[in-house]
Amino acid sequence: MVIRQFFILLLLAIGVAQPAFALSKIEASVDRNPVMEGEYFVLNISVDDEIDTGKLDTSALLKDFIVGRTSVSRSTQIMNFDAVKETRWQVLLAPKQQGQLTIPAFIIDGISSAPIPLKVVETGSQPAQMNNLFIDAKVSTDEAYVGQLITYKVKLYLAVELQRGVLSAPVIEGAQIKQIGEDKDGSEIVDGRRYRVIERTYGIIPDLPGQVNIKGATFAGDVLVESQRRGGMFGFNESRPMQAGAPSLTVQVNPAPTNFQGQWLVADLVALKENFPEDIKEFTVGSPITRTITLLASNADENSLPDIVQTLPNELKSYPEKPQRQTFVRDAQIVSQYSMTSAIVPSKAGTFTLPEVKVPWWNPRLKRQETATLPARTIVVTGGVVTEAPAQASWQANSAADNNTPWMVKVFAALWLVTLVAWIITLIAWRRALKNPSAAPTALNASLNASISSAQSANIASLQGLEQACASGDVSRIMLQLQHYFSELQQTPMTLDKIAEQSVQLAQAIQQLQIAAYSAKADASSHTDSANTNNANTNKLNAECAALLNAVKACAHKHSTPKSAPLSPLNPK
Repeated sequence: MVIRQFFILLLLAIGVAQPAFALSKIEASVDRNPVMEGEYFVLNISVDDEIDTGKLDTSALLKDFIVGRTSVSRSTQIMNFDAVKETRWQVLLAPKQQGQLTIPAFIIDGISSAPIPLKVVETGSQPAQMNNLFIDAKVSTDEAYVGQLITYKVKLYLAVELQRGVLSAPVIEGAQIKQIGEDKDGSEIVDGRRYRVIERTYGIIPDLPGQVNIKGATFAGDVLVESQRRGGMFGFNESRPMQAGAPSLTVQVNPAPTNFQGQWLVADLVALKENFPEDIKEFTVGSPITRTITLLASNADENSLPDIVQTLPNELKSYPEKPQRQTFVRDAQIVSQYSMTSAIVPSKAGTFTLPEVKVPWWNPRLKRQETATLPARTIVVTGGVVTEAPAQASWQANSAADNNTPWMVKVFAALWLVTLVAWIITLIAWRRALKNPSAAPTALNASLNASISSAQSANIASLQGLEQACASGDVSRIMLQLQHYFSELQQTPMTLDKIAEQSVQLAQAIQQLQIAAYSAKADASSHTDSANTNNANTNKLNAECAALLNAVKACAHKHSTPKSAPLSPLNPK
């Protein structure tokens, strides 16, 4: 019992003799000194104990610094049965001004750290090789004109691994700005140190003359840096927030010269070209001629390219599509393109000249006005009547014709079958009349009357089908019904060319209907959504359909008048 009490007293004595572990020192340090104005750096604060993280008060830093994210970590190390504990803060700071600043002392539980004198220098004054991350930017010219495209290229240099980040556009007043193309990712060696380089291109278009100030692009994000833990053998990669900005730039913007003639366009180079069917020597009346004119401009905005207007002779009708504009990068140059495709439909035979196309532009390098020119072109047009629908041979999409094909085939087959039966009956009656002359007139006349009645019924049905097609406004269906009607009327297959030869009125009606249909399609392709335009096209198409029906009925009336008695060749007496 005595021995047990002795050991208990000994342990208590040892415990009293061993001092209790408590906070004894605070250390503060920065990852670099000097630092640049507005650039983030890391303030490290550590204490030799595990304490409540809320005991650190950083409010004193707000006077001279921008306080960013703060991270906290704890660690415990055991060496020779001694436990060493640590609590560590990492505070992201950015100085608000240049000069000599001081990071104040921090006090926790009566223990104070030493203040840190800090030198803050001007942005961009530090050598690049001393930085793990920096930004460089430049503009294509220091002097420009209103409306000129100024290229702003920014490069982000990284000597550490990027975790995440955002590269923001430069800030500028009195100008438009937009990114051009995609980011480029590469590498460069700067003063013997290899950097990963992310390059981005912006286009700046000043709206007003005067001096334009460009506040440089900025980067904010997290990177991985190697951090050597105190007392450790190995390094660790830790995430560290960083921020950088490009230097500010200025550009002098001049107004447009007063002596410039035409719509204002400023570019380094402007060219005109066209796509034309060179292999065709002669064109046909009513057949569309597809012509594409392209305007190319180097270092110009696509929206500043002027619209191209073609001045054509009255005998040539133009149906333009909606122009296309785009911008792309070629050989490190920004190229803007304007393309206009139009169908030119000749309405009369002859030799015609397509006038030259001119686009004036201003050369900022030579400071003078120049002109891009597309030379004139002469074409030869032959023929008299439109035989094919202009640029609408497949009219209204082939799906409409495909959907109508099954029932149309059945109608054609039934009508031809009726006609064939009628002619067979007529042939039989005629042969019997030759054998029995006395009975021939009566039998043959009855047979002919039946055949004529059947043919008339078929023609009436065909005419009704043509009227229904005209009411639908489907030009493809109208032309098919027209061919079907005249094939029944003439008892032989008829093309549009042969139908047009029946009368001048009919030829003109066919031509006008085709032109009206193509004009309506051209308005639709140019996205003209105006109700007035749609009503005008519908009224014009209805008028042409009515003219076609009148011409068809007039031609049918001429064919329906008998020229001689049907039995006279069989009865010469």
